[in-house]
Amino acid sequence: MASALERMLAEHADIERRLADPAVHNDQAEARRLARRYAELSPVAEVAREIDQVTGDLETARELAAEDPAFKAEAADLEERLNQLRQRLRVLLVPVDPDDSRDAILEVKAGAGGEESALFAGDLLRMYLRYAERRGWRTEILDANPSDLGGYRDVSVAVKSRTAVPPGQQGVYGRLRFEGGVHRVQRVPVTESAGRIHTSAAGVLVMPEAEEVDVEIDPNDLRIDVFRSSGPGGQSVNTTDSAVRITHLPTGVVVSCQNEKSQLQNKESALRILRARLLAMAREKAESDASAARASQVRTLDRSDKVRTYNFPENRISDHRVGYKAHNLEQVLDGELDDVLDALAAADLAARLAASPQP
Repeated sequence: MASALERMLAEHADIERRLADPAVHNDQAEARRLARRYAELSPVAEVAREIDQVTGDLETARELAAEDPAFKAEAADLEERLNQLRQRLRVLLVPVDPDDSRDAILEVKAGAGGEESALFAGDLLRMYLRYAERRGWRTEILDANPSDLGGYRDVSVAVKSRTAVPPGQQGVYGRLRFEGGVHRVQRVPVTESAGRIHTSAAGVLVMPEAEEVDVEIDPNDLRIDVFRSSGPGGQSVNTTDSAVRITHLPTGVVVSCQNEKSQLQNKESALRILRARLLAMAREKAESDASAARASQVRTLDRSDKVRTYNFPENRISDHRVGYKAHNLEQVLDGELDDVLDALAAADLAARLAASPQP
């Protein structure tokens, strides 16, 4: 039976031949799919070729070293390089989320805790916006439902890389996907006059942004309702039917957007969110790994079911999935998320390596 590496190299060579056929490009969707898969497999093929080359060079260096000790150092260097390449290949062969290179749509929803939860949701939104700014990503608020004290009952934001990320490499979604789940805060709310510490929660959902070619939506499957926007300030708010609610009849998924002044803009934003949700649902259904990962993005907002805690009295952030703790809460909420995200990514890679056979 062919190894996983042999199958991937054979697939890479087959796709290379197919992409060289002009007829393939008559179907643009198929051509894009093949090009994306070719880009995913190319790093594996390149490392495999380099392993073959270094293996040959090492054999030659060892033969020469047997006759002339001066070649021993060269042989040692090549052996170290070969070990590095083999480890690199092992990492590349570990299955990855096919959506890691995509941009993302991130939703934050207030949960248990009333107005304080909405304020915390606003803090989380600011944290992600500041992190995106640090990374040089672009952000766009697709829809927002603000609370009376300046927080958010729910908010959706698109996060996009400024440059195209090759398939198989980490993009916005690959970096942020572990943020999904219930985030808990412990602090004295601004609404608390007695100075008592309260616990509240907000939910975060991270989805890969879908392109139109990824999710085909039949207009006949949509029920589109328009209504008057609600919320503070701005022309057209509370004065025109610019808000849009889209119901996808086959699945029952409902998306509402009222952030923009025009009905058309709100419809486009709602469709972007709908496509992302439908793509995530399709991934759940088709792939058991994706389903397990998706299940970790807790849908309930119960304070006891959390992935991370932000403890203000102790200036502590704790991620309960990997045991990460740090006493730099202010910096984290200001967008310095790399350390905790690195810890989550490292734990995920270690788990996938442990479950992956040697090449």
